[in-house]
Amino acid sequence: MKLKDILKGIAAEVTGSEQVEVKALQFDSRGVEPGTLFVAQRGTKVDGHNYIASSVEKGAVAVVCEELPGTLAQGVTYVKVPDSSVALGLMAANFYGHPSEQIKLIGITGTNGKTTTVTLLHRMFRMLGFHVGLISTIVNKIDEEELPTGHTTPDALELNQLLRRMVDAGCQYAFMEVSSHAVVQHRIAGVEFAGAIFSNITHDHLDFHKTMASYIAAKKGFFDGLSKEAWALVNVDDKNGRVMVQNTRAKVYTYGLQYNADFRSRLIENTFEGMHLSINGSELWCRLVGRFNAYNLTAIYAAAVLCGVEKDEVLRLLSMLEAAPGRFQYVNGRGITAIVDYAHTPDALQNVISTIDGIRRPTQQLITVVGCGGDRDRTKRPEMAKIASEGSDKLVLTSDNPRTENPDAILDEMEAGLTAEQLSHTVRITDRRQAIRTACMMAKEGDIVLVAGKGHEKYQEVNGVRSHFDDVEELEKELNVIEK
Repeated sequence: MKLKDILKGIAAEVTGSEQVEVKALQFDSRGVEPGTLFVAQRGTKVDGHNYIASSVEKGAVAVVCEELPGTLAQGVTYVKVPDSSVALGLMAANFYGHPSEQIKLIGITGTNGKTTTVTLLHRMFRMLGFHVGLISTIVNKIDEEELPTGHTTPDALELNQLLRRMVDAGCQYAFMEVSSHAVVQHRIAGVEFAGAIFSNITHDHLDFHKTMASYIAAKKGFFDGLSKEAWALVNVDDKNGRVMVQNTRAKVYTYGLQYNADFRSRLIENTFEGMHLSINGSELWCRLVGRFNAYNLTAIYAAAVLCGVEKDEVLRLLSMLEAAPGRFQYVNGRGITAIVDYAHTPDALQNVISTIDGIRRPTQQLITVVGCGGDRDRTKRPEMAKIASEGSDKLVLTSDNPRTENPDAILDEMEAGLTAEQLSHTVRITDRRQAIRTACMMAKEGDIVLVAGKGHEKYQEVNGVRSHFDDVEELEKELNVIEK
């Protein structure tokens, strides 16, 4: 594709020929090959401008940057733009033929509920007979074909490549998690959404955003960018729900359990087997559990209806859906109920514990195993421990993904949130496998073991090295569901 076509709609100062033929776009200099257009982005740790010269040496025919280098190479076209990250998104959309305009792309943002919502929407629309794409934390999919996943939201190049593949495979819909990082880093620049969902905002990612105000503004930026042809669906029970759509051009709809909304639900009964739910006056039995899932299912119902699916058909399919992997996932053995959940924020952990507490009998103990990730928001560590202790009979503090941090230092910060009395029913075991084993040994028949934080993840990252680790697998071994 010619450079002039890739730059369509982008404000830029071009030095050199716009007629040059570009074979590929690249923002990582290590991937540059002859015929590549290299985009120099300013990252949080690395500045791509430092790699312009090496990219040219490797054969880059064009360079997009925010600041021109002191020396311009002969035969190379330089394109100066105000923001390289925004330009990358727009160029990627041009390069791959604007795939997001050829598919109904529905995005969801919020602290909790994103993965469950997109996963179940994907399942529902597959059950309806559509070809459907999925972009999530757990996995990317084209129909049932699984593709590797990295970030919650792919970078702009990967995203447009993925959407192009979905369109070429005949997908009519795609459901996508949209992280706050992705909005701030312009990974969704140039992408057209047919619909957007807001679930909630609670304490998370302050290591990146620094303040709650910045975190909220990042989420809001997703809705600010919607077109007037799109719809926006927000949780009106969250105080930030209305904030999200203050400046949106999209058609606004609301959902919730507490306040009047376009799509309103009522949780009638909650058990470990499922819940009895009423949505806009129609009752159904669902296999998912908990008030937080009542919100997720209401959002799914609303999104499906807004996509044009007949209401009764949506209700029928909702009753057939099961939880996403690692989201309130059960392991039963030796008369003990174990639950694995991805809860890694204070609010998510509170929701899971409150759900269990509302269902369990007085004779059933709750033993919680929880840790906090390294190289992430440190301020939530004492709060997570406090919430876990207050809602559990016994608490086992352990490692999550320590990454490059000392796991014992993380546990020290978690213990700082506990009183002396709370520490008396808390066990600290750094090794996660041993922690799960200990919790299962503590449990008597009828008790409940909650293992929180990692959910669907099949690895543990220690000192930058990922090793196989699966909470579900460990519980199955300890509860004699599978052989050790």
